[in-house]
Order: sequence, then structure tokens, then C-alpha cells
Amino acid sequence: MSNRLINWFRYASPQSFYPLAGRMIPWFWGLAAIFGVAGLGIGFLLAPSDAQQGEGYRIIFLHVPASWMSMFIYLVMAFWAATGLAFNTRLSGMMASALAPTGALFAFLSLWTGALWGKPMWGTWWVWDARLTSELILLFLYIGFIALQAAIDDPRRADRAGAILALVGVVNIPIIYFSVQWWNTLHQGASVSLTKAPSMAAMMLWGMLLCALACWMYSIAVALMRVRVIMLERERHTDWVRALLRGKE
Repeated sequence: MSNRLINWFRYASPQSFYPLAGRMIPWFWGLAAIFGVAGLGIGFLLAPSDAQQGEGYRIIFLHVPASWMSMFIYLVMAFWAATGLAFNTRLSGMMASALAPTGALFAFLSLWTGALWGKPMWGTWWVWDARLTSELILLFLYIGFIALQAAIDDPRRADRAGAILALVGVVNIPIIYFSVQWWNTLHQGASVSLTKAPSMAAMMLWGMLLCALACWMYSIAVALMRVRVIMLERERHTDWVRALLRGKE
């Protein structure tokens, strides 16, 4: 058991993780494509119309997975940030930096698709609802993290500063998730819960879960691609990067 742990720990080194990430990327892109086609096919072609919202509800197959991923990626980013602060590992800061743009993208998509859904259902593009406002704050946290790291020249100092911001911002995640329970909000409650039976047809649920898996696989693939670029930029003066680049010439 200890030998297996040692083998896994060696991937904490950028030199070891770089080729592993390269091998995993095509698999995650393939899974993202399969789950995406299946989920959108079920959601837009096979799932029945909603009794109250008609065909307009189908935007949930984009909105809900984007909202889930915007929160989940921030938690993963904060985990890597905390790991970097605790153990001073180079890869942790690189992973947090690689995840932030994708998290910001999903936060933006969550707000944008929510506005498209809210206009026909609520009669307005935006309200200062607790769920919407806290999701907007999440987008600003992602942008702030990216901007803060870009403003500091030293990568290790940038990682530490970004890690502190990421950990402070974690408090916003439960506020987003529980806002519809804690306050009287316009946003509807969760359709999927770990403690209750889903309040939607099985075909709708399958479509949403498959779309969520597609977003998950996409996020991993893009993060791995981005972290490889970050590794080459930060480790460009090391022997292993020089050897790698010479091999590509």
C-alpha cells in the first residue's frame, strides 16, 4: 500500500504529471463528446415538454449543469489552492490557475442561460435575487483570482495570493446552494436532491445528468490542456522542458 502511495505522489512533480496529463486528455475529450451528444439528444429531442413551462424549460439542460460546474470547479480550485499553501507544491498552484478560466466560463453561462430562462418565465432578464446575486459574486471571484495572479510577476507569490482569495471566497458556495432555502427568493428550488426523489420526469433527469457529465469531462480535459501550457511556461528553464522542446524540433 505504501509503495502505491509513493508511486502516486511522484505525479505531484510537473515533470511526471506532464506526460500523464497528455495521455488522459484524449480520453476526457472523447467522454465529453459522448455524454454531450447523448445528453443534448435526450434533452432536446426525447424529453417531454414541461406541463407549466412548455418547451422553454429545455434550457435547463445547459443552465443547470453550468451552475453545478461553476460551484464545483471553485471548490476544486480552492482545494488545490489550500494544498499548495499547506505543502508548498508547485503543481497545486498550477492546477488552481488552470481551473479558474473554465470556472469563470461556467459561471458566465449560468448567469446568461438563467437570464434567457428568466425572461419568459419571470418577465425580466434579471432580478437581485439571492441565488442570482451570489452567482454573480462567484463570477467576480473567478475574475478577481485570474486578475490577481496576472498582476503579480512572481508565480509562487501569485499562487499564494490567489490561494488566499480562493479560500476566502469558498464561503460564497454554500450561500449559492442554500439561498433558495434560507431566503424568500424568486428562483425555484432544486429539482434534484440527495435527500428527496427528483421532481422531474426520468427522461428529463437523464438528459440533465448526462449533460452535467459532459461538462465535467470537458472541464477536466481543458484544465489538463491548460496546466500543461502553464508547466511549460513556468518550467521553461528546467532541463526536462528543454529536452522536451528539443525533441519537438
